[in-house]
Amino acid sequence: METKTRYSDEELEEFRAIINDKLAIARDSYTKMMRRLMNQDTNDVDDTSPTYKALEEGSLTQSKEELVSMAARQQKFIQGLEAALVRIGNKTYGIDRMTGELIPKERLRAVPHATLSVASKNARKH
Repeated sequence: METKTRYSDEELEEFRAIINDKLAIARDSYTKMMRRLMNQDTNDVDDTSPTYKALEEGSLTQSKEELVSMAARQQKFIQGLEAALVRIGNKTYGIDRMTGELIPKERLRAVPHATLSVASKNARKH
């Protein structure tokens, strides 16, 4: 039996659908985070009330920082998914960038933007 060097076009289309679904959700989530950061979705008095208790201001700052961090992670995730779509387009999707072998489908279904198999990822850590 010969070893497959890439996923078939049908398999790539299956992954494209998975990625497009995740991308739509991720972009929607990112948009909501950015709207919250810019106070477009709230009826809060954040930008009109000059009087704050120090504690409230502290927790507001913390939640904004958390939101900024989450938005940055979401943006990175979106970029990873978009890069995966490019790899599907040029038929290199699902190929481990360290070994050149195919990444198992189960891993790609769970982490569709993966560029390493679990074994390669663990090997890089050590």
